[in-house]
Amino acid sequence: MTTLADKAILSGANNHPPMLEKDMYDSWKSIIEQYMMNRKNGQMILESVENGPLIWPTIEENGVTRPRKYSKLTPIEAIQADCDVKTTNIIL
Repeated sequence: MTTLADKAILSGANNHPPMLEKDMYDSWKSIIEQYMMNRKNGQMILESVENGPLIWPTIEENGVTRPRKYSKLTPIEAIQADCDVKTTNIIL
């Protein structure tokens, strides 16, 4: 039979869930990084997580500044934009 003392949370006791330990967090971080690196364009996906998404170039037409269309991006910028979407899908 359990007693109330068995169920009590003691002040100062080391009884926090293991998911809050730094070692557990680092292992999940490395697992996610490995998963990203094993994807197509893995380095770009990882950089998107570390540095934030691509800041789309802007153009000015008729006095209005707007982001450039996807079809008008350079090939490298288009790949980076695709990697940003993949990153969002992995994280969420």
